[in-house]
Amino acid sequence: MTYFIINALPRDVDDLLHLSRKIFHDSFAALNKPENMTAYMDKAYTRNQLLSELLNPLSEHYFICDGDKKIGFLKLNQGGAQSDLQDPESLELQRIYIDEAYQGRGLGAMLLNKAKDRAREMQMNTIWLGVWEKNPDAIRFYERHGFEIFGSHQFVMGDEVQTDILMKFNL
Repeated sequence: MTYFIINALPRDVDDLLHLSRKIFHDSFAALNKPENMTAYMDKAYTRNQLLSELLNPLSEHYFICDGDKKIGFLKLNQGGAQSDLQDPESLELQRIYIDEAYQGRGLGAMLLNKAKDRAREMQMNTIWLGVWEKNPDAIRFYERHGFEIFGSHQFVMGDEVQTDILMKFNL
């Protein structure tokens, strides 16, 4: 198999919507109440919300593909588009998701390397992200790729307040 990364453009909003909702549900439904999942997805993963993100010049989206099939995606934010720190010398890796049928093939590392490459091209000092404290596999993945824990912040999922571990990678 040959996998490759392409830019996600506003015309791709429906593909991004489908993939976002599917992967988010597959990844987190087992550990969250259904009504909280629905409430979050109906806010974060609507066509209008994703289109506004795709049109934001401070955000970049990429798909990872298997032939003509989009199987995962990456979202990067700079400056005011960042969800928390809004550090002008840092790039936020807000979303990195791979369809569960394709996990374990090194595709997350491909997307992570894309994020590191983009941060270097933008002359950023760090990449940072938030990862749910109840997702130890993801935390270990980021640690294996050089990220270090530097704090935490709250993440609201429906009527529940959760904790995200903040991690950074120094370029």
